[in-house]
Amino acid sequence: MPSAATNYASARYNMYMHRHQRYILRQLLGPFVLISIGLTAVIWLTQSLRFVDMIVNKGLSLSAFLYFSALLLPTFLGVILPIALFSAILFAYNKLVIDSEMVSLRSAGLGPWSLAAPAITLATFVCVIVYAINLYFIPASYREFKSRQFIARADFSSVLLQEGVFTNLIEDVTVYVRTRDSSGKLHGILVHDSRVAGEPVTMMAERGALVKTEQGPRFVLLNGNRQEINKLHGQLSLLYFDSYALDLGHFAEDPANRWREPRERYLHELFNPGDGYDDQRNLGKFWAEAHQRIVTPLFAFALTGIALAALLGGQLNRRGQWRRILAGIAGAFAFEAVGLGLVNAVSKTPSLAPLMYVNVVIALAIAFFILHRRIRGSSARRGATPRPA
Repeated sequence: MPSAATNYASARYNMYMHRHQRYILRQLLGPFVLISIGLTAVIWLTQSLRFVDMIVNKGLSLSAFLYFSALLLPTFLGVILPIALFSAILFAYNKLVIDSEMVSLRSAGLGPWSLAAPAITLATFVCVIVYAINLYFIPASYREFKSRQFIARADFSSVLLQEGVFTNLIEDVTVYVRTRDSSGKLHGILVHDSRVAGEPVTMMAERGALVKTEQGPRFVLLNGNRQEINKLHGQLSLLYFDSYALDLGHFAEDPANRWREPRERYLHELFNPGDGYDDQRNLGKFWAEAHQRIVTPLFAFALTGIALAALLGGQLNRRGQWRRILAGIAGAFAFEAVGLGLVNAVSKTPSLAPLMYVNVVIALAIAFFILHRRIRGSSARRGATPRPA
């Protein structure tokens, strides 16, 4: 049985090892948080450009803009976090090598797996977070986003018709407004309605407004005329009116009855779609989305393995460090490219779904092989004895 002195020495050694591993973990956390925030900000800004039309043409408020933008965050956080983790590992471990701290840690008794443990711990945390995002927050937030977007587009009280510009109000209905006052009333209106084939209608009015009624939205025109051409008989009919209501019932559709995109659906809804035409036509997309939600969190481990294999799989010195970093980046790019290609392939051929998991397994197997070879090489060098002269 081990003596008390042996147990004490073992406990002291474990505390010593854990202290160094906590130090490495702290070196990882800072870059991980900063890179995550930076990538999120860049992608958030690019995604926010889709709201320019709603801000300019439909008077979207700043609070609504921020709310819409926040609803989109989970859709790309699941992709950003594993990439941020990969970048943080490259940065932190490279810094340890450049500052010669890695050599000191190896001399203190930390082997490749002990050095890798903090990164694997952080990868586990990221994996859990991404699973929560993929399985709950993405469908919940994107469903809310699409519903709000649908309502905003259908809410004509928020439509801001630009002065002096021809605007497609709905399909085959074009509106021109000369001026718009502060109360929202429109002046100098021209409406061209070509929804009925062969019988285009042109209406002109002194003033008007977009209003809601129990029967749906209406475009009310005051003091104007209605011109209708019957192309079949070559006849023009002209009608003067004091008040005329143009039906825009196309936008009275109930948002609850709209078709939900794959990204709006929870995992059980993706695996069990409905019998409707749209659902059956998109079975491949449902299948690809479902398996992507499951496999994407595992990218945290795969990218961590690639980064660690690149930096810890060779000699821990500055020589050739940039080559190892570039090799790691190339490996990560190839892994992500294959993963993206497989998502597109599965959407067309659902039977290829297992390959999405094989991609992760292959990346982890290669990383394990490289690190294990490094461990065996280190053990062999420690066990070698100099030959006698």
